[in-house]
Order: sequence, then C-alpha cells, then structure tokens
Amino acid sequence: QVQLVESGGGLVQAGGSLRVSCEASGGTLSRYVMGWFRQAPGKEREFVAGINYAGGDIRYTNAVKGRFTISRDNAENTVSLQMNSLKPEDTAVYYCAADSAAFRWFVMSQTDEYHYWGRGTQVTVSS
Repeated sequence: QVQLVESGGGLVQAGGSLRVSCEASGGTLSRYVMGWFRQAPGKEREFVAGINYAGGDIRYTNAVKGRFTISRDNAENTVSLQMNSLKPEDTAVYYCAADSAAFRWFVMSQTDEYHYWGRGTQVTVSS
C-alpha cells in the first residue's frame, strides 16, 4: 500500500517562495504520473501541476504557470513543487497524488484519475 506524505508547507508573505515535497513509502512512484492538487476553504480540490513517470509530460494549471515548478526524483521516491511569487490566492491545503495507472504518458488533471493521496500540507500566503 503506497503512502504519500507531504511536507514543507507554511506561512509566507506575498511574493515569497515555498517548496513542498512528497515522499512515498510502501511502493515506488517511478511508474506513475504524480500530481499536486490544492483545496482552499469552501472550494473544490483543483489540479495544480503534474509530471509523468519519465518527466516527459509536465502540465500546470494556468494560474500557476511561470511561478510553480514540479519535479521528481525517482531514485529518492519524491516529487516536489517549487512555488515562487506566491499570491494570497495560492493559500490552500496542497495534496500530492499518484496516478491509478502505471506508465501513463499524459498527465491527467481530474482528481478521479489519481488513486493514492497524501493528507496534505497547509500553505498560507499573507498579503
């Protein structure tokens, strides 16, 4: 059973940077698309970024393009999200997730395409 644990959230001022990471245990992430999602209070969980197993397909939601960078280290079984130029509207709980299908090339943005989820880490951006 794969378990995902996020870390690195916190409080930062607008314009600042944070890096959130996700580590897997109980299995390898190297076969799967990995995604980052976020959920703000009163809103639905939304796709932020995703990277396929080989790093050959990377996608971002428009709101974070040019500011966020997703990366993965298959040897370390981790995936990270570097967040720069943070805005108050980026405030949310950030979740990492692993795709349900191995070796899928294209990153999917729908939550129901992801089978394993972490518990999330809070990111708060003050104005």
